Amino acid sequence: QVQLAESGGGSVQSGGSLKLSCQGDTDTYSWYHMGWFRQGPGKEREGVAVIWGEGNTDYADSVKGRFTISKDNAKKILYLQMNSLQPEDTGMYYCAADSGVFRFVDRVPDFRWRGQGTQVTVSA
Repeated sequence: QVQLAESGGGSVQSGGSLKLSCQGDTDTYSWYHMGWFRQGPGKEREGVAVIWGEGNTDYADSVKGRFTISKDNAKKILYLQMNSLQPEDTGMYYCAADSGVFRFVDRVPDFRWRGQGTQVTVSA
């Protein structure tokens, strides 16, 4: 069982920035696949960014060049730096983890473990 807890959400204006954090609790944090997905009002869940267990990253086309995923293995924290936020980025953001076989960022919503989410609201 992996416990994950997100923080850092809030309300910003279009063009603003937020940095989300996800605190994990397992010593195997360093090799799990770790990612973020979001769900906007009336929208399907969308995989946003992922760090694969081997260290490489992948992003949804909708956030490439604006969002950056990173992690601190020693502190067991996953981050998502979000810049140039737009109203369409509004939603609940979840971090997720898994140790299985996945290939694409759009599978992040299917990861086995996830947190409770943190709300991001971007106003025009």
